[in-house]
Amino acid sequence: MATTTTTSINTGGEDRVLATAQQIVKSLNTPKEVREDMLLIFSSFDNRLSNISNLINGEDSKAEDDRFDAAEKVILRWDSSSVDSSRRSLNWEDSHEEADEYLLAVDEILNLMDELSVRSDTEIVDRAETAIQVAMSRLEDEFRHIMIRNTVPLDAERLYGSIRRTTLSFPVNDGEIVDDEFESFSEEDRSTTQRFHERGASIGDDVSVDLIDAKAVDELKEIADRMLRSGYEKECVQAYSSVRRDALDECLAILGIEKLSIEEVQKIEWNSLDEKMKKWIQAVKIVVRVIVSGEKSLCDQIFNDADGIKEICFNETVKGCVMQLLNFGEAVAIGRRSPEKLFRILDMYDVMADALPDLEAMVTDEFVINEAKGVLCGLGEAASGTFVEFENAVQSETSKKPMQSGDIHPLTRYVMNYLKLIVEYSDTLNLLLEIGEDDGSDALQNNDNDDSKLSPVAHRLLLLISSLQSNLEAKSKLYEDNALQYIFLMNNFLYVVQKVKDSDLGEVLGDNWVRKRRGQIRQYATSYLRASWSKALACLKDEGIGGSSSNAAKVALKERFKNFNACFEEIYRVQTAWKVPDAQLREELRISISEKVLPAYRSFLGRFGNQVESGRHAGKYIKYTADDLESYLLDLFEGSPRVLHHLRRKST
Repeated sequence: MATTTTTSINTGGEDRVLATAQQIVKSLNTPKEVREDMLLIFSSFDNRLSNISNLINGEDSKAEDDRFDAAEKVILRWDSSSVDSSRRSLNWEDSHEEADEYLLAVDEILNLMDELSVRSDTEIVDRAETAIQVAMSRLEDEFRHIMIRNTVPLDAERLYGSIRRTTLSFPVNDGEIVDDEFESFSEEDRSTTQRFHERGASIGDDVSVDLIDAKAVDELKEIADRMLRSGYEKECVQAYSSVRRDALDECLAILGIEKLSIEEVQKIEWNSLDEKMKKWIQAVKIVVRVIVSGEKSLCDQIFNDADGIKEICFNETVKGCVMQLLNFGEAVAIGRRSPEKLFRILDMYDVMADALPDLEAMVTDEFVINEAKGVLCGLGEAASGTFVEFENAVQSETSKKPMQSGDIHPLTRYVMNYLKLIVEYSDTLNLLLEIGEDDGSDALQNNDNDDSKLSPVAHRLLLLISSLQSNLEAKSKLYEDNALQYIFLMNNFLYVVQKVKDSDLGEVLGDNWVRKRRGQIRQYATSYLRASWSKALACLKDEGIGGSSSNAAKVALKERFKNFNACFEEIYRVQTAWKVPDAQLREELRISISEKVLPAYRSFLGRFGNQVESGRHAGKYIKYTADDLESYLLDLFEGSPRVLHHLRRKST
């Protein structure tokens, strides 16, 4: 009886110990591994406690199975392979209950996966893996759906509004250089039509736009976290990048960037190409500083705990968009070089130079960065090569058709407007241009500039203007009339000087250069007076007349007046058709003529006029008073030919 009682007590005590140990472990709410360690310690106290682990593990397994069944049921309910369920998405809006339930079910199975893997029950392990596959398929669909549904619509106004527009305009003549021939530039085109070269807009600091609705970012992050945890990185990256690539392609289309091959770009006519280049310049700014930057921020938010994944995802997303821009830049860089392209190419170079550091800071794909560096280098070479083409065109322009009125040559207008723009790009061109050892030192020796201190741009500008002046001097020889040669040179050299003074060219060439050219213009004016009026003034000299009032002397006097009248009328007929567009130069020439001609005429008329007046037909020889001549001189150089038809007017 005592033995029975003892056994009963021992059994009851053991049950209480088991229950107590079980309760302690459960109340601690510790992980399974820790519980197992604790149970092992308890069981080591007495062999009667050796079955504790088996008992509790059995209960844990049952609890795990129950949790797994519940989670599996939720996941299979949204199996994407089911026709019915694939027609709708989880409710991520309103109460968010469906989505939360699904994510909790995924978490439950992921948490149980490690515990299930140590069990010998392969059936339930296979079920768990199948459930995860089903869940990942659903989450991938949800990921795409949320991104597409919450992509913020963009339009041109929003994209262009993301940068601060500060457009600078400079006038450039409208003509083009065709086969190095400048004579195709008619003056009518230049006087009535000017195009404006637009420097690109600068980018401000406030350059962000929302690419994805902010409220959806957290949802995408929750999905991405589960997919990455489940080992579905590739599927997640592919889903993200495919949707976002389409969105970036749409942005490029909105910005007017077409998918063109290099061959297609090189076949585009200049006017159309110019428009595409302008759009490209704006697109690079917006894409790099706004779109790519926004994409980087979006990837950082969604994949913030997975550095390697977010880097791959970002690179894959933006690569196509960036490469499409770079391909156009490369096509322009290797295209035919002609002077009209220079400034647009320089704009492209500048925007690429500004964008490259930002690209390097964001994009880690070496291929893309190397391509960007190559395009920048190619645009730089294209710019310097195009500048050389312009220099060659100025030197070799050999049009043989003189300006009829001695007016400013189209070459002069084109070159000087071109040079004014070049100064605006001095910083860039100083990086791209080099000075050769024998680069025109003879042409610069009389410019009063220390050639060793000149920047590459200043050096080349001096050479260009020197080439232009030499070309103009050669063109002046096309005029048979020597006087018109000097009118032509005065007009063109004055135009050059004025363009230099009225622009930053003046700082490059200096005051001494301007003074020398003005002195040269005065020399041309002196040469004009000599070539044009020497014959007329010779008629007003005393030689061969003397003071005699003989018939022979009167005949000689009449011949002198007659010859002077003929000279003056011929000059009037011819030189009223000549044109001096600058009002000040026109007035100075008239004053110079008056100072030379009128005193000589008054003096000659005063000394010998009476002898002719006393004879018959005096009006035939003395046709003009000094005041008449002064009045007629006001008609010279207006570009409108006139002929003198009148009767003699009596002098007061």
